[in-house]
Amino acid sequence: MAEFILNNQLNFLVIGTVSFFLSSISLIIIAILWKKNSSLQKTLDILTLGKEGASLEETIINLIKEVNSLDEEVQELFTISNKIHTLSTKGLHKVEMIRFNPFKDLSGNQSFCIALLDGHDNGIIISSLHTREGTRVYSKKIKKGTSTKHRLTAEEEEALSNAISQKIKI
Repeated sequence: MAEFILNNQLNFLVIGTVSFFLSSISLIIIAILWKKNSSLQKTLDILTLGKEGASLEETIINLIKEVNSLDEEVQELFTISNKIHTLSTKGLHKVEMIRFNPFKDLSGNQSFCIALLDGHDNGIIISSLHTREGTRVYSKKIKKGTSTKHRLTAEEEEALSNAISQKIKI
């Protein structure tokens, strides 16, 4: 019987030691988990800052909607920008005027020619010839830097060449 009591006491001692050991490990695990939970709670508080308890999922969904809306606006602005760029090359970009005297008996360089071109070197040349009897005005169509139907005079060629050599400032 003494042996049974001794075995029982030894069993209680082993069980108590194991229980103490497991309890200690459990407390350590609880402390580690408590610390991790505290860290996660701080991160969550930062992520939902200013949302007054709104869920993180709601915040993310709202941000995705805003990003999608902004993306659509950027695409719309890109399309508008391309249209404006296309239209800008159709306006007058290159202008050059040459004054000259076609006749030796007149003075003052009263005659002139003016080249009016777009960004693709298309446009017109307007020439004015002044004489004692009057002034005559002529126009010639320009396509891609050359006259389409009429031969150009030396002054018109000079005005056209000077206009074509101008840099477009967009």
